[in-house]
Amino acid sequence: MVLDIVATDNKCISPNGLRVLEKRYLRRNGDNQLTETPEYLFRRVAKSIASAEQIYDSNIDLNAVEEEFFRVMANLEFLPNSPALLNAGSNCEQLSSCFVLPVPDSLEEIFNCLKTATAICKNGGGLGFNFSNIRPKGSPVNSRVGVAGGAAALINIFAQATDYIRQGGIRCGCNSVTLSIDHPDIFEFINLKKDPTVLNNFQNSISVTDNFMAHLKRGENYALRNPSTGEMAKSINSSDIFNLIVSQAWSSGDPGLVFLDQINRYNPVPDLGYLDTITGCGEQALLPFESSMLGSINLAKMISTDRTGPKIDYAKIRNLVPVAIRFLDNAIDINYFASSEIDLATKLTRKIGLGVMGFADMLIMLGIPYNSAAAVEAAKSIMKCINEVAHDTSHKLAKSRGTFPAWPLSIYKQREFIMRNASCTTIAPTGTLSIIAGVSSGIEPIFAPTFIRNILDGEKLLEINPYFEETTRKYGVYGKDLLEQLILGTKLSDIPNIPVDLQKIFVTAHQISPEWHVEIQSAFQQFTDNAVSKTVNFPNTATKEDISKVFIMAFERGLKGITVYRDQSRALQPLCSSELGLDLIRKRWAEEMESYS
Repeated sequence: MVLDIVATDNKCISPNGLRVLEKRYLRRNGDNQLTETPEYLFRRVAKSIASAEQIYDSNIDLNAVEEEFFRVMANLEFLPNSPALLNAGSNCEQLSSCFVLPVPDSLEEIFNCLKTATAICKNGGGLGFNFSNIRPKGSPVNSRVGVAGGAAALINIFAQATDYIRQGGIRCGCNSVTLSIDHPDIFEFINLKKDPTVLNNFQNSISVTDNFMAHLKRGENYALRNPSTGEMAKSINSSDIFNLIVSQAWSSGDPGLVFLDQINRYNPVPDLGYLDTITGCGEQALLPFESSMLGSINLAKMISTDRTGPKIDYAKIRNLVPVAIRFLDNAIDINYFASSEIDLATKLTRKIGLGVMGFADMLIMLGIPYNSAAAVEAAKSIMKCINEVAHDTSHKLAKSRGTFPAWPLSIYKQREFIMRNASCTTIAPTGTLSIIAGVSSGIEPIFAPTFIRNILDGEKLLEINPYFEETTRKYGVYGKDLLEQLILGTKLSDIPNIPVDLQKIFVTAHQISPEWHVEIQSAFQQFTDNAVSKTVNFPNTATKEDISKVFIMAFERGLKGITVYRDQSRALQPLCSSELGLDLIRKRWAEEMESYS
């Protein structure tokens, strides 16, 4: 049966959200005709995830559980990661979004790893790799001198393979590759993205330790070591290598930094292994072969209004979190895994990651500028609530379903506190999920009140922030001229007759100082089990010294990682302001005027 997406769609989804669903998620028949609406998609996912309840209670009312899962998704209050939307209820239910595969220094094992990676990639999973165990370029192989290709060459092979297989058949891979700061190939790795056409499906990060940062602070030399032998390969000036990282990050946004010692201070199962690999956009550190289910609460839906005005609805958050945690835990039990090692490692710790999206929109609704102490306090308060309820829910699930099998090796055993999941919270970037929900991405500030979004196959969507439109209409300043100036990159503060309080509330990513970006990330990180995915956005005029300061600040503030991006440092950005948007604005305005006539 072919369905009319417009006629049968859930009314709270925006036109751009519908477009993304249509292009990426809704099912089609052999003639490429839609056979599913958003309502059917959410029903399919809810039914599949609810089915796991029977494992633990044969008398459970599955319809009631399904209805609860359906309601929170259909109301756009909570959405699971993309693979769950794509694959739940299919013949290949790979539901997790994050996977870590070890990359041993053995040709046979390397290509076994690549085989598993492609299987994960084709079903929509994102991958994390650490190439720090690969012998350096020019090392001997089987007594043949100087033949090893090194880490950088191998990364290119992985990138080409995963780029060839579009994730889930609908998008390029969201993958992460890490190399240790003391690897002899580190210079080549740092410069991998000097060519802007390569590694577009990989986020490159360098793992650094407290020891390296101490050497950097003192301006001392630092040893590069051959991972095969442990011997020192070279002594380098720590400032020289740090400055090279800063320079390349300024030029392309890569590499970012991962602070391994900070990550492992919060390792929930330290006796099981050392965390040295991150996934996707850096939000999740996992052990070899682990995977994780992620999901996000839409904070824009967590607002209530009384006589005093809008406020954060903590009661609604406390009611929603248990539903989301149960959803994510259920998904582990019906998940398809590409290998027995992934199945075993995932179920050993049952890691999940509940996060948020729409934080910037929530602040706008509350009248709080993103770059303010009030925003930092809101971030702490919200995430503290989510994290506490998530842990309490996991504790209650452990009572009825049992602890994760590795619990005796965990920090919770030391506290005599049972848990169903080794970790419960993560802040993911929510790229396409936030478009479906019609809100700002993750915990990022708004990019602009109106901008162009580049999506799959080069299609360009005009985005006008709905809260900006509503507010400027109320103030009587909304109009085509205003939108045209904004789409060309004019700052709201440079446009006449815009009230100062609007300029403060609708502050954009490039107007916010780097320090405030880090403060917000730090606020969320304090109450998040795993890591926080966030990009510190810089204007095009930012200097390398600005990048350097943020890297140091991130380390000093106890972040687990840091990513930066200077505007227009890449030829193609997912979000942009340009003259290309003028035609879209004029078309939108003409349609609006026609609707009034």
